[in-house]
Amino acid sequence: MKFTTKTMLLLLVALGINNSLSAQVKLPAPSSTQTIIQEFGLGKITLTYARPSVKGRKIFGGMEPMDKVWRTGANAATIITFTDAVKIEGQDLPAGEYGLFSIPNASEWTVIFSKTAKQWGAYTYDQKDDVLRVKVKTNVLKDKVETLTIQFANVTESKAQLQLTWENMSFAVNITTDVDAKAMANIAEAMKGEKKPYMQSAIYYFTNGKDLKTALGWMVEADKAEPKMPWTKLWLGKMQLKSGDKAGAAESAKAGIALATTMKNDEYIRLNTQLLAETKK
Repeated sequence: MKFTTKTMLLLLVALGINNSLSAQVKLPAPSSTQTIIQEFGLGKITLTYARPSVKGRKIFGGMEPMDKVWRTGANAATIITFTDAVKIEGQDLPAGEYGLFSIPNASEWTVIFSKTAKQWGAYTYDQKDDVLRVKVKTNVLKDKVETLTIQFANVTESKAQLQLTWENMSFAVNITTDVDAKAMANIAEAMKGEKKPYMQSAIYYFTNGKDLKTALGWMVEADKAEPKMPWTKLWLGKMQLKSGDKAGAAESAKAGIALATTMKNDEYIRLNTQLLAETKK
């Protein structure tokens, strides 16, 4: 009985020591993680990376050697996901999830998209897993950037830049997508349906320089469906003016002002008033 009791006591002590060794304490991460979701074209780009800071160290050419593969962040390799196929610096990249690696250089930076997205650092990086490599110009910064920053900039419907800045260096990668072909195909398919997206389609045609006659015809149909909306009158008037019908545009603008006034919608009072002024030039 003594032996059994002693054994149990030793076991309990051992378990206590083990639990104390495995206890966790919540502390701030030295390199915080950031996830960015950028709508692009008809899809999305998601970027997840850990953000180290300079903290008085020499980064490029020091802590991160030149001409060596870098995880493009801290901790786990940076991951970038595209829901749609895109072009990177003019080269095709299929939709998918990629590890974003890079090779720093004083004049030309290599940016790598690897099919092996989830890995720690670049320790197991294998060039055979590269899906795409592009080279971009390295820019030298006058002012130091303390914390690694990756962002999407200069974003339009079909173009964007992936920009990286850290310490005194930066680069930008150009991303494009053929959104127009997809949008036109979507419009053509939607117009076969019972509920036709007249206004959306008309505005896309108008703002992207497509056939004006078609856009105006669709906008007339949209106005018939929603005759008491000041935004419908505005777009109808814009298309009438573009087609040379100043009188029709003025009439639409006046109707838009009246409707917006009733709704107490200052924005569309202003926009329709601007359109009315344009019809008098």
